[in-house]
Amino acid sequence: MTTTETAVAGLGITRLGKVYGRTATQFAAEAVRLAAEDAGISLGDLDGLIVSGGVTNAVGLDLQGVLGLTDLRLLTAMQGYGSTAGQMVQYATMAVRSGMAETIAVVWADDPLRENGRSSAAYAAAGTAPAGFAGLRASNGISSTNTLYALAARRHMKRYGTTQDQLGHIAVAQRDWAVLNPLAQFRSPLTLEEYHASRYIAEPFHLFDCCLVSNGGAALIVTTLDRARAMRQPPVRVLGWGQSHPGATGIRNDEFGLVTGAAASGPRALAMADTSLDEIGVVELYDCYTYTALVTLEDYGFCEKGEGGSFVSEPGVLGPTGRLKVNTGGGQLSSYYLWGMTPLTEAVMQTRGQAGERQVADHDRVLVSGNGGVLDHHSTLVIGTD
Repeated sequence: MTTTETAVAGLGITRLGKVYGRTATQFAAEAVRLAAEDAGISLGDLDGLIVSGGVTNAVGLDLQGVLGLTDLRLLTAMQGYGSTAGQMVQYATMAVRSGMAETIAVVWADDPLRENGRSSAAYAAAGTAPAGFAGLRASNGISSTNTLYALAARRHMKRYGTTQDQLGHIAVAQRDWAVLNPLAQFRSPLTLEEYHASRYIAEPFHLFDCCLVSNGGAALIVTTLDRARAMRQPPVRVLGWGQSHPGATGIRNDEFGLVTGAAASGPRALAMADTSLDEIGVVELYDCYTYTALVTLEDYGFCEKGEGGSFVSEPGVLGPTGRLKVNTGGGQLSSYYLWGMTPLTEAVMQTRGQAGERQVADHDRVLVSGNGGVLDHHSTLVIGTD
């Protein structure tokens, strides 16, 4: 393998949210076209394509034909749930560095929302009733992602004294960022009182502890740094990465809810990037729930284990005026929900210096997380300016 440096050279994002009448494949195709246009290249310049499409794998290898791509040197579909976006960039980077391909599009898209349907039912069709021993969990009411993450959050609260009020500070801070983001679905300010007044989804989670559901797609173009420099946009260098798949959920005496894969993948990514947390100017976390953002901050080392609650509720830490710039677009809680593409797309915009009102001055090094399953899979990326 060569030491060829790589970069993200193009970014494409479709309309997001309650966008109906289009399939996930159509969203994906548009996102790739937009990313290529953003980079200033034609679709024919692509020689690699990595696709993913939600929990139902709604986007497949037939996207190649939809886009009219020929003679690809790399074509694959991936599924790592919320860690997929980060993993796709990692594998695209390795393919470019090895010489397997030169210019690769990575794309994620999904269409779970249905017109006149409830957001809560968006992923219901993807689930099946567990059989055998696993059915014991469902028979006790633990039958959805919401309830499983609620268990994780409750365990953290019981072990470390984390409170609901502390989780609320994350929701409020991210909404403050979303107010500045024209792509965000929620752009009205949120108060802590409004957070507490919202209905319960699965205790301890209120409505605003839980992520949005969105239709749409996003794509990136990964290529060599030299090629990226000759393209239209400022190159976003891929500096370091790591994965962690604990594989211990449901095992007796494991660390479920207390420690995530970020604790292992974060240090690996930072070491590869030859950087440290004090050089990270922007942090884009996978925030399917407020709790997920909190425990990930702990596991990356921004605060000590068990102190995440007091850390996020300390004045002057989070939000646009805080010293730690976390989920600067509003995250999945307030902006849009494209799995791991949500933090990744915002990270690219910040690194380019193209985030408008919410642009962070110190954006030379950006840390991006992806979390998949119920704390089962984790990806970390460190990206930076040229």
